[in-house]
Amino acid sequence: MQITRIQAVPISYRVPEGQNVTLGIGRAVKRDAVLVKVETDEGIVGWGEAHHGRCPGAIAKLIDTTFNDLLIGMDTLDVVSVWGRVYRMQLASHGMGAAAALALSGIDIALWDIRGKSCGWPIHRLLGGSQQAIPAYAGGISLGWQAPATLAVEAQGYVSEGYRALKLRVGDTPKRDIARAQAVRDAVGDSIDILVDANTGYTPDDVRHVMPAYDELSIGWLEEPFPPHDYRSYISASELGGVPLAAGENHYTRFEFTRLLEDGAVQFAQPDLSKTGGITETQRIAALTSAWKIPLNPHTSATGINMVATLHLLSAIDNPGYFEADVAQHNPFRDEVCGKPYELDAYGCVQPPSGPGLGIEIDEAFLTNHPLIEGPCYV
Repeated sequence: MQITRIQAVPISYRVPEGQNVTLGIGRAVKRDAVLVKVETDEGIVGWGEAHHGRCPGAIAKLIDTTFNDLLIGMDTLDVVSVWGRVYRMQLASHGMGAAAALALSGIDIALWDIRGKSCGWPIHRLLGGSQQAIPAYAGGISLGWQAPATLAVEAQGYVSEGYRALKLRVGDTPKRDIARAQAVRDAVGDSIDILVDANTGYTPDDVRHVMPAYDELSIGWLEEPFPPHDYRSYISASELGGVPLAAGENHYTRFEFTRLLEDGAVQFAQPDLSKTGGITETQRIAALTSAWKIPLNPHTSATGINMVATLHLLSAIDNPGYFEADVAQHNPFRDEVCGKPYELDAYGCVQPPSGPGLGIEIDEAFLTNHPLIEGPCYV
């Protein structure tokens, strides 16, 4: 079975004014996504998701031109060779680096969707796993910078839905971040796992100021206090308190994760399947982190495609951590691109679909009705 066409479908959704969430990377004004459609000479079609990289039109153009021409005619089921060809031609030499990793991720997920559809198996079974219940935390573009009292109310709402863990957006100022975390802890009690994500907004001195309070509040992890390339700061921050550091959503391929692990500063690995190289590469990262006894807690992206792919992977590795559930109030990409991608059970867990491939159906009419909107998604 051969690849006959690879097509990118960039989509956007304008967040209604007054319903924007503010976090360390700015105020969300729209949502973007890049879906990837792979067609074959046997009529089987696969879908994937490439992270938009804050420039969805550019990622889509790379897929529609360079990658389409590069991969047409290749064996659809030979995902390792497809991955290797893109790596040699785009990632290893004179390529577009991060953009190529994003584009490849969407193609790779689509190829795994085709593999599952071709034999009638869900992806988690192809990967050697079974339909597992994965603990979920309330995440996505939610629980942002707001007054502590209203943040506490929002957090209580997610707990009432069944979530046993949730993630706050920090990276504002140490004083305001501590006040918000304290308000949420007071509201939800000690039995709920509270995680915090600085979205690269801290300095080492900020971490020095917040760590004693986060220790006192039993924060489960401090995520991405610094940009991904700032390895030295991660090392120094890991010695400032007892709260472990988490990172990985902006690290690409197993090669960058190797450095992250060898430095010994990060205790929770968070690759994004739509960024780091798809299912094929995230399997390799999972093996690396397993050898270091570090759990995998993937970052999830814009649409249900990435979320479902993540659940399949977590059900097929020996070091699964949390699934990041998107609880944002306004994200039609979560529930309308392919139907609701997961259901939260009474224990705060979710499971992957049981159907062939990703186990979902794409609503192409929805895609047509949400064309690309140019401009930044955060301001």
